[in-house]
Amino acid sequence: MLINVVYNSDHYAIVAYPVQQGFELLDKAGRRSLFVQGAVARELRRVIDEIPDGERTEDSIDALLDEYCAGAARPIVLH
Repeated sequence: MLINVVYNSDHYAIVAYPVQQGFELLDKAGRRSLFVQGAVARELRRVIDEIPDGERTEDSIDALLDEYCAGAARPIVLH
């Protein structure tokens, strides 16, 4: 399975799964994750790409990811 880390901050990471055409959003502080694919993944990519270059900071991307994960992300459970 091919995966790519496409974003990594102190608080969040985005892992791309090209074959599944999806992204996994990892909330490091909240120890939760959310997998999105299809239209939701395309919308996430579009929203990130539309952040103006001068405003595309770690804080702005983390805030966006926090909105995406709110209420939908599931706790990360280690076995």
